[in-house]
Amino acid sequence: MYERKIIPNLNCGLDLIGEVLYGKWKIRLLWFIDQGYQRPSELQRKIPDASRRVLNIQLKELEDHGLITKKIYPVVPPKVEYSLTEFGKTLIPVISVLGNWGDEHQERLRSVILNRFNSES
Repeated sequence: MYERKIIPNLNCGLDLIGEVLYGKWKIRLLWFIDQGYQRPSELQRKIPDASRRVLNIQLKELEDHGLITKKIYPVVPPKVEYSLTEFGKTLIPVISVLGNWGDEHQERLRSVILNRFNSES
């Protein structure tokens, strides 16, 4: 697995949140876990573009940061469920505001993103 060689800059809140939430699927994982999708297979169905490996890595990082907990049930096959910690629940209003901002500006954002994508092709 990749290990960072440079210590991250952690001098302000934006740096800190960037370190915790950096990862393509982390915000969506937190949102879906809050919505009740707790099993890895459910999360995979909600985010079909993500590989199972990447989801597992990002779930582990969220767990390491204390935002989610993982419960493994002693059954065969093993059953795993994720839930938000109290600390993780404090991010949901922030994610909601970001999502609302994206919804309000979706046409402009979509246009900018597609223009950038088309200019790179």
